[in-house]
Amino acid sequence: MRPTDIMRGSPPAPEAQVTRANWRSFPAIRWGFTHTREVLPTAEVRRSAHPTPMASAPRELQKLSFTAPDGKPTTVEATLRETFGDALLIMHRGTLIHEWYGDGMSATTPHLICSISKSIAGTLGGVLAARGLLDPEARVVRYVPELESSVYGSCTVRNVLDMAVAIKFEEDYEDPAGDVARYRFSSGWDVPPPGVEPGHQRAYLATLRGTGKPHGKVFHYVSTNTEVLGWVYERACGMPYHRILSDYLWQPMGAEEDGSLTLDSHGMGRIAGGLSVTARDLLRFGEMIRNRGVVEGRQVVPGWWIDDIHENGDPTAWADGDLADIFPGARYRSKWYTIDPSRNDLAGIGIHGQWLYIDAATDTVIVKLATQPKAMDVPLDHRWLAAFRAITAHLAPR
Repeated sequence: MRPTDIMRGSPPAPEAQVTRANWRSFPAIRWGFTHTREVLPTAEVRRSAHPTPMASAPRELQKLSFTAPDGKPTTVEATLRETFGDALLIMHRGTLIHEWYGDGMSATTPHLICSISKSIAGTLGGVLAARGLLDPEARVVRYVPELESSVYGSCTVRNVLDMAVAIKFEEDYEDPAGDVARYRFSSGWDVPPPGVEPGHQRAYLATLRGTGKPHGKVFHYVSTNTEVLGWVYERACGMPYHRILSDYLWQPMGAEEDGSLTLDSHGMGRIAGGLSVTARDLLRFGEMIRNRGVVEGRQVVPGWWIDDIHENGDPTAWADGDLADIFPGARYRSKWYTIDPSRNDLAGIGIHGQWLYIDAATDTVIVKLATQPKAMDVPLDHRWLAAFRAITAHLAPR
């Protein structure tokens, strides 16, 4: 079913209806990810009164061919079609050279970006640290003493930033009764089965326990770490996360459209994955990162924070972690991936096919949004990595 066929009619046909019970299931996800504010309660992330202008010089890149990881030839166009693509934007040396949208999408359509939200949260930490509001080396409980008896009682903000918390939690998106399911009940994303109380995020975070091993040694991808980070920010700044993001990053960056953040039953945002923004504003964010935090001559994010992301991910922690087989030799720092340290690239990655890819070697920023049926689809991620490398090779100086 095409996105434009879902939720049509008064009322829509049963098979075309999207509810909180199915909004992330295929095919409802194809509408749900661009209409999250109509499914869940949200808070507004305010745009700038003075959007950063975006120069444009379109180039034909849809027909660009490359070899997929399975050895078969393909094109950017075919890959978009075959991987449920919703948007592909490419900026080279500060100019938008490619802008494509699928059914139901446009330049002003917000799209859920899932765990790219984490990379934005990690970047925001640098702004707060530079203003003296946040100490990344401090213990989490300096800001949130309610977590003293949880796994977070013994770790630092830096451990949380780098996904190096020794926590008993399995990030299994398919287990209907696992850790992620309970977390999603608390965030309001999923409807719990009869007899199961949904709770709320802050109460749920306080129940999480550790493995007994030291923090800071092994990369372990757990989304609740980023919820804790957002709670720390709120205590450090004395305001809710969506306002912190708007006041300290989204407006200073020059966002053109409002974003939104999903909320739980107690008004806490889903910091780890609940942001919806336009592809263009996500591209603006990526271009700011490429330029060491500078937008039109203004230092929005401290350059030293972005340098730290590039330089200080722990390769040993990654090699011992749970995603090393997917991206061998990678690094992780402040919620950003460096997939290929030889290129010094950066990536924000979200389930169901969300990518923000920044290639410093060729001054290229790529936004790719999608509504893939599976939450994690490693073959599709590797196909898109091959596409990104073909694009950046095509744009490289000759």
